[in-house]
Amino acid sequence: MAIDHAAPPCTADEALERLKSGNARFLSGKSHFPRRQKEVLAELAKGQQPYATILGCSDSRVPPELVFDAGFGDLFIIRVAGNVLGPTIAGTLQYAGLHLHTPLFVVMGHEGCGAVQAALASKFEGAQQASRIEVLLENILPALEGLDATLPPEALLRAAVEANVRRTMRAMLESPEGKARAAKGDLKLVGAVYELASGRVRFLE
Repeated sequence: MAIDHAAPPCTADEALERLKSGNARFLSGKSHFPRRQKEVLAELAKGQQPYATILGCSDSRVPPELVFDAGFGDLFIIRVAGNVLGPTIAGTLQYAGLHLHTPLFVVMGHEGCGAVQAALASKFEGAQQASRIEVLLENILPALEGLDATLPPEALLRAAVEANVRRTMRAMLESPEGKARAAKGDLKLVGAVYELASGRVRFLE
């Protein structure tokens, strides 16, 4: 069990700036990581204190640690296809809030998300998937309500990816833990979309 640190390592705004700076280094080809430092690993063996929790997609092209040029122990990462929120994901997020006290939570989708694309095909084309994939898509389909099916495919997918990120954020905010932290004013939650071709992370307003 990790050590329960009472105070976060930085403020939520500072954490967000660290993510943005890390992505800028990644884009410029000046990443500091990955590198292995024995002293860092020895210290982290005593406990973790990440500055941000990121819920992202399992897509192999979107590794948050590399995208944000983060080192060992910097980020608490949860990855699931379509960056959806389910019971086990919610439990992991709750652990990050209650025991790791990460000041910043990020929901990060990405362009060309296959899970979102499958949900679009299910909704607008009646496509069917294997049974357990269908269960996964049930978490995405509500986010697609209100989207314009007449949009060009690429534009529709971009809109759906962002809508899916925002729906996951709403679900987190409406959870008992989210409401409790929001009431105390110590919850900062942001959405983001990773651009596959450029490597840029676009943080949502």
